[in-house]
Amino acid sequence: MTHELKKIFKTYFFFRENGIKTVLATVVALDGSSYRRPGVRMLISENGEMIGAVSGGCVEKEILFQASSVFKTGKPKIMTYDGRFRLGCEGILYILIEPFFPNTDILNGFEKCIDQRKPFKIASGFHKEYGEHEGIGSRFLFDKEWISLNGNLPKKEATPVFEQVLQPCYRLVIIGGEHDAVKLSKLALEMGWEVMVSTVPAEGKTIDDFEGVDEFWNVEPNDLPIAEIDDQTALILMTHSYVKDLKYLRILKNCNPMYFGLLGPVNRREKLFGEYIELYPEDDFDFFDRINGPAGLNIGAEAPEEIAIAILSEILAVIRKQQPMMLKDKKEGIHN
Repeated sequence: MTHELKKIFKTYFFFRENGIKTVLATVVALDGSSYRRPGVRMLISENGEMIGAVSGGCVEKEILFQASSVFKTGKPKIMTYDGRFRLGCEGILYILIEPFFPNTDILNGFEKCIDQRKPFKIASGFHKEYGEHEGIGSRFLFDKEWISLNGNLPKKEATPVFEQVLQPCYRLVIIGGEHDAVKLSKLALEMGWEVMVSTVPAEGKTIDDFEGVDEFWNVEPNDLPIAEIDDQTALILMTHSYVKDLKYLRILKNCNPMYFGLLGPVNRREKLFGEYIELYPEDDFDFFDRINGPAGLNIGAEAPEEIAIAILSEILAVIRKQQPMMLKDKKEGIHN
């Protein structure tokens, strides 16, 4: 969800520069089930533009309508949306709509947390009742002190309070520059991930070959900036070169990404591990167990785009500790 908030802040600057007011809509509670869970947000401008989404599309129109009064009064409000009668989702959404004009402390705190990849908190006071209420609204915690979004909330928060810890944006580091790496980077960017691509200078690749990526590392394996690979980063080794993969394994062995994938069939992986052991017999080989190879879920993927879907699906399954299965076979709710 952090990547969605990044987009909201980025778009806010555009609206502010053009003198356009904005409000923020946040799903703060849910009774039953819905398309998305509490914590999702969207930005609405006074000229009717909407950035982000809190559902599959139906709720947004009602939020746009309800936001008109917030633009007029400048006061936060709660709206409810009963999906049992409109969507068949068997849930009631409680949505906080509030003016969005973050002060300098919030803007600087948010930018610092994003740049330094630190978590932060948002707490939103609300009531499960339609209308305007005293004490409702959001606060941000970047360091030690809570900062009110609108600067005019009483000290005592409403009850209940929806509190959310937002972690650094997911990152994907792709080592390799072939056609399938390009497809993987595009799909990850569509998911809102930060994407870094690394190739060696001899390949002749540039950042222009990977449109939209956040960083391009044109370095030899020994110069790979492994400090950038943290526990919110997924890593996929897909050079299509046995020799390169062997070099990269030595460099990456002490990294601890949230996912480590290796492209290629089982026989290639076993040969790679075997030669690594022969070359570096004094090393600790426990890191082999952290490597998902062959990378990807078994969905019958053939084309590069399909392989990208299989890889990203496995990454999500690993980091969210899910056993892949068809939803029709799931006995409990989707989000359980």
